This record gives sequence, C-alpha cells and structure tokens, in this order.
Amino acid sequence: MNSRVLSALLLVCVGILVGRATMFQETDVPAASAQDAVATARLPWSDRPTTPPLSYTPEEQTSIDVYDKASRSVVNIDTKTVHIDRFFGLPHQAQGSGSGAVIDRQGHIITNYHVVDGARNIDVTLASNNSYPAELVGSDKEHDIAVLQIDAPPEELHPIEIGSSGDLRVGQRVFVLGNPFGWDNTMTTGIISSLNRNLPSRVEGRQMQALIQTDAAMNPGNSGGPMLDSSGRMIGMSVAIATKAGQNAGVGFAIPINRIGSILPQLIEHGRIVRADIGIVSVMETGEGLAIVKVAEGGPADLAKLRGFRRIMQERRQGGFIYRTETTDRSSADRILAVDGEPVNTGVRFRDKIWEYQPGDQVTLTIIREGRKMEVPVTLRAN
Repeated sequence: MNSRVLSALLLVCVGILVGRATMFQETDVPAASAQDAVATARLPWSDRPTTPPLSYTPEEQTSIDVYDKASRSVVNIDTKTVHIDRFFGLPHQAQGSGSGAVIDRQGHIITNYHVVDGARNIDVTLASNNSYPAELVGSDKEHDIAVLQIDAPPEELHPIEIGSSGDLRVGQRVFVLGNPFGWDNTMTTGIISSLNRNLPSRVEGRQMQALIQTDAAMNPGNSGGPMLDSSGRMIGMSVAIATKAGQNAGVGFAIPINRIGSILPQLIEHGRIVRADIGIVSVMETGEGLAIVKVAEGGPADLAKLRGFRRIMQERRQGGFIYRTETTDRSSADRILAVDGEPVNTGVRFRDKIWEYQPGDQVTLTIIREGRKMEVPVTLRAN
C-alpha cells in the first residue's frame, strides 16, 4: 500500500475518533448544553422593560387587609337535625350550615339562633380546617343570637376584633364574611344602605329592632357571619336577607354588635337572657287601660296586692246532685294606665317597658281600682 493511501486512512480514523469524543462529550452534559441554548436564544419579549412589583389601589389594599385580619376568625357551622314525618311517623335527617365568629380563646363562638335551632349535632370548622363538635351554651330566639363552645387548642382560636355599632353612618363601607352555599371564607363588600330597620322576630308579636341594612351580598350560609368595618372590626352579625328567590337581592340585614355585646354575658352565664318580671300572667286591652286578668301567686304583682279577675264559684243543689259553676268578675280587676309615668295601652308595650328594667328595680304602676286612680310600687324579680 503506498504512502498516499496510508495517510488517507489515518485521517479517516482520526476524524472518527474526534467525532466519537465529541458525541460522548455532548451525551455526558446534556443539561448544560440545553441551558446554554436557552440563555443564548433571543425570546420575543426579551427586549421589554422589567415589570415593577404588583401594587394595589388604596381601596384594594383595604379589602386585602380586612380579609387577612378577620378571615381566620370566621368559622363554618354544620348542623344535623331530625324531623319526624307527620304521616308515617318516621324520622328524617336534615343538614344545614351557617357561619360564626370566634370571640375568645375559651372556644366561644357567636352565630344566629336559627342556624342551630333544633340541631342534634353541631360541628364547627376553624380556619385551620380542623373540625370540632360544639355545645350550645346559650341562645335567645327573639334576638336570633346563639353562643357555642368548642374544645380546641388556643393556638387555633383567633378571636375577632370587636368594633362599635354606635356611630355607624349610612354610606359607610362594610365587608361581609361567611360561608355562602358552603363556600368557606367568602368576602363581599358594600355600604350601609340604612340604619334602624325593623324585622319580625322569630317570637310572635316581637320585632328585631334597629338592624343594619346593607347591599353587600348575603346568601344562604352567610347567617351568623360577621359584618366588618374598614379596620376589620366586627360591627354586626348577618341575620337575614329580603328576597323572593331565596338568594341575594342586594338587601341584607345585620344585628348591631353593641346589642350582641349587651346580651352575650347573660347567654354565657345563664344560657338565656335574664329579664325583669312583674308577675302578671296576662292582661286584657280595654278602652280604659290594661285590665289585669291573672297575677302569678307569690310574684311581685301579688305581693304588691294588685288584683286580677276574680273567680266566683257557685253551687246549686238539684235533687240529690250538687252542680258547681264558675263565673268571672272582671269589675274587680285593676286596670294599668302607665309604668313610671309612661302610658302603656297594649300588652306588648307593657311587656317591653318592663323588660327595660333589671331584676330588683322598683317601678310605679298607675292604675285604676274601683273607679279611683292610684299608684302602686312594685319590685321586679328575675323571670
């Protein structure tokens, strides 16, 4: 083989070896080569200026701050009730849900009475997503307020900051937190549309008075959740919506926090509101005052010698039988005109007036007895 052929073969072998070396080099470090390719590639947006950090408007930042501050204090309440079928007499289990707010590290939670009314089982889910069985500590049907308690670690309980409802203004911005349709920690916002709205209470003949009206969205599941001001403080508790379809129509109502605060200590201590009682069982509205129908034996009115209707038992003998009949003498009953000088002309107004006092207070009733006007002092007791 001549020298030219040998030289050519050597060049081919060297080329193969160089190629193999190059192939092995690329196979050993594919990641570095890929990164280099991306780094050197020219992307279509590479010439654009760097985007500054995301900023929020003052209004947006307020909403964010309110949510971050208050959301961990809002809880989801799930209930189970049992209804008896009237026709077949069979039990049927139903489930419900609502919202609430943690008020202390002892596990007390406030919500609406109607959220837990009739519930056999109550479970509370905290912001930590941990659920705990709850006990009903106290409730008041008239004001639609209930207090629950759970046994949860203090580090999971974040009491909501309490504000004031005494200086609210129409047009003030508010936030509503709750669990509409089971969607936990949902926040909506709006304004105070009006103040001092009255709605029928769950107690016949009574009203929930001086409620806060708002256009912030409320839906089923929001009941018992907090209404907040722009500082994230609780100023009310969602209680009802005005709607024909059962969903938000832009008219919602909340119980003022100052009223809740005045009731809470009694609900926690006694399980109910302790009201003043005058010991008058019933009255009858007349054109000349409230006629006392019956007084409770041994009660404040009885001790004050107030008179109700007098029952007269009559007997008559016929043959070998004795017949007894009972008649009522209404003329002997005292008629109430006023309480501490304030006229009362309906039974509801008389009851409301007595409930403005505390057990142990003394009131003066202006009455008519046998045609004469007189004043009678009565010391109230706890109901």
